Amino acid sequence: MSAWLRLQDLCVQTHSRAAPPRRLLGPIDLELQAGQCLGVVGESGSGKSLTALSLLGLLPPQLHAHGRLDVDGAPVELAGAAHARLRGRGLAWVPQDPLASLHPLRRVGAQLTETLRAVRGLGAAAAQNQAQALLERVQLPDPASALRRYPHQFSGGQRQRIAIALALATQPRALIADEPTSALDARIARDILDLLDRLRREDGLSLLLISHDLPLVGAYAQQLLVLKRGEAIERGLTAAVFAAPAQAYTRELLAADRIAALPEPSAAPNAAPALLSGEGLRMRYPRAPQPALDGVDIQLHRGEGLALVGESGSGKSTLGRALLRLLRGAQGRVCLDGVDLASLDPAALRRLRARIGVVFQDPYASLDPRMRIAEVVAEPLRIHGERDAASRRARAGELLRSVGLETDMLDRYPHQFSGGQRQRIAIARALSTQPQLLVCDEAVSALDAHHRAAILALLVQLKRERGLALLFVTHDLAAAAAVAERIAVLEAGRIVETGATAQVLRAPQHPHTRALLAARPSA
Repeated sequence: MSAWLRLQDLCVQTHSRAAPPRRLLGPIDLELQAGQCLGVVGESGSGKSLTALSLLGLLPPQLHAHGRLDVDGAPVELAGAAHARLRGRGLAWVPQDPLASLHPLRRVGAQLTETLRAVRGLGAAAAQNQAQALLERVQLPDPASALRRYPHQFSGGQRQRIAIALALATQPRALIADEPTSALDARIARDILDLLDRLRREDGLSLLLISHDLPLVGAYAQQLLVLKRGEAIERGLTAAVFAAPAQAYTRELLAADRIAALPEPSAAPNAAPALLSGEGLRMRYPRAPQPALDGVDIQLHRGEGLALVGESGSGKSTLGRALLRLLRGAQGRVCLDGVDLASLDPAALRRLRARIGVVFQDPYASLDPRMRIAEVVAEPLRIHGERDAASRRARAGELLRSVGLETDMLDRYPHQFSGGQRQRIAIARALSTQPQLLVCDEAVSALDAHHRAAILALLVQLKRERGLALLFVTHDLAAAAAVAERIAVLEAGRIVETGATAQVLRAPQHPHTRALLAARPSA
């Protein structure tokens, strides 16, 4: 089958009058064939997203791409007018984070109809009908009602379906999906990729699937391109590359995923009074059809790792916030070291929270972009009364070293780090007040296999060295098994199964647990 789009000798380099050019990517060759999926894989910083942005003609001004682009046998100048016309009509983009890509103040219907009218020239009524048809095609529940809602009123998986509908609105020949499932749980990620695969087959679309998740790529892509530090080091049929990778780096990527997916569960700690307990926890959000939490009881002991596992909407993050007393309207009793949090006044609650560190899913969003790392890491110390700036800076340096970073990074800003480094900084910040309890909310879900394994190993090390209790909120049973002695599986606001990690993974009793285990393809 011949390719309708060929990109040869693609190189991307910096473009600045202040410094000589520096190559970031290339040379790269790739082809898009009708009805075929090309998987582009590599860890963070390998050049996957630069490849997609170059193909779309969306590189920032400080970067310059050169190479040969041919469409239907005719040359097209990179970043030229013809290339710009190809974007949208020929090439459409499915983003990693649809919440950041969709306009938060405009209804979904308005965003779809705007695209349909601008690109396809439809009238108002025809655009409205086509918008509803697109939402039906991507299997969004109640599409007529969805047109009148805002992006924040949908789940992560539903927002990704809306982003796919927007991409289809231009009737493209190819979809470029840049990490489209990195923040989704295994079942919903599989559903999204099943949808993209169905569209590929039904419409004869080319699909460029960019991902750090090797098992998912192996399940959907016919061809594979492996990138490392901006260079293509291996390519070929996906099945052949996965079965017998020629390059050591490809083998490392596969091994990193297997290490993260098949951990040895550690022994459970000795029985001791609970450090954190929740009794009869309930939470119902306004206008929600069912409660987010429905009578949950839970305990976490000193030095123990407990994983709260469930898919999107199961209530796991709500439970984590309820245990931290961060939700208005939550009912039930929460105690930390025997102290009922509801009995504390604001000042006492703030003092008690110094014993709890929290690591969020997206460090790029949780770290202040205008603060240097020294300020970011030491800010909790300032909040809890450490007034000496020199002492705070010295402590920040110690914390960076404890998470595997260097003290010369103290004066940089968050945007100057990779995703894995930013998460290490977030962990250092969470440890600044010497907590007894560390809460991680989807802390590794957006990382590639190599960096995910490194962060999980760091958490295990810190837990052991500091005697931390770890509450690990995740949709990934493999990640949970790497750090937790016990697992609690949530579905629809209830704990449906709990037990020792090894027991739950080897002999799951509840159908939902078995479904979670079956949802993730194996490398």
